[in-house]
Amino acid sequence: MKKDIKKEDFKNKEETAEEISEEIQEDIEEIVSEEENVQEDLTGKVQQELEEQKDKFLRLYAEFDNFRKRTVKEKTEMYGNATADTVAEILPVLDTFERAVNADCSDETYKKGMLMLFEQMKKSFEKIGVEEINALGEEFDPNFHNAIKNIETEEFESGKVCQVFQKGYKYKEKLIRPAMVAVAE
Repeated sequence: MKKDIKKEDFKNKEETAEEISEEIQEDIEEIVSEEENVQEDLTGKVQQELEEQKDKFLRLYAEFDNFRKRTVKEKTEMYGNATADTVAEILPVLDTFERAVNADCSDETYKKGMLMLFEQMKKSFEKIGVEEINALGEEFDPNFHNAIKNIETEEFESGKVCQVFQKGYKYKEKLIRPAMVAVAE
């Protein structure tokens, strides 16, 4: 049995093939479009994650930098406090040397040796940054002077330090020991 092929059958098949081809083309375009959207979404998510990681990094870097600065400051303060505490313990020895130098002595060689030791100690204090607080004739400053009495005198103006009983010292700007003074009325 032979089938008769008609022209119409070919036309229908051609139209169907064109329709299928168009549908396939539309499906391909839709898939490509969806793929581009997925890639844009992925790029956006990656970009967002990158920004979050960058923000975390910058915050961590700033935190570390603050930690480093704080540590340096604490070390500096600790060194200053240790130096001030050590000097405070040695000051009574310096006071004793000063009294020995100012005391009457018949042996000039002994007195000269004591004076040399006293001057050497003062120079050592100066090298590490310890300074004597100027008091005599200065305006009374409760931050650096400890007034133990008031004296009526015409030699000094009122409010001026007129007598020093014990010298005061400071390390850089840190007070080690205030000067014990008398203040003129």
